[in-house]
Amino acid sequence: MKAIILQGSARTEGNTAKVSRVLQEKLNCDLVHLADKNIGHFDYDYKNEGDDFYPLIKNIAENYDLIIFASPVYWYTMSGYTKVFFDRISDLIRVHKDLGRELRGKSMAALSCGYGNTEIDSFFIPFEKSANYLGMNYIGNVHTWVQTDQLDQEVIQRIENFAQQLTNKFNA
Repeated sequence: MKAIILQGSARTEGNTAKVSRVLQEKLNCDLVHLADKNIGHFDYDYKNEGDDFYPLIKNIAENYDLIIFASPVYWYTMSGYTKVFFDRISDLIRVHKDLGRELRGKSMAALSCGYGNTEIDSFFIPFEKSANYLGMNYIGNVHTWVQTDQLDQEVIQRIENFAQQLTNKFNA
């Protein structure tokens, strides 16, 4: 399994990055900070054709089996960086259809990071529904949190369990 984490926080060294790095180490996978990329909003005239979205999604489609979205919880939902990335997948449905078809059969998972251990029931629905729409396998999610500079042992255990869950489901 070759996996990539797309971390969608406005802070590339913030709390979501902390938990993403733990998952990255457990899965021995790649990590991309969406905030480091120039990805414009979706528009019907495809004015953003020359930004970083197409090279990134092409690399993902050609080289990875599992895409893990890591997002902070912003206003009960995914971050703007993550949402813009999802919106740009529309380019693959309308213009770059062959590349969009390459996502079929790949796997998707999601990680949320908040301040507390209360998970938002609806947070993961867009990830699961998008995976299903794209013909991808949605293989799980986990909610994490950071309240101090150190990660809670419970959070570390959740990430370890999630990494094992992804490995087991992917290899099943």
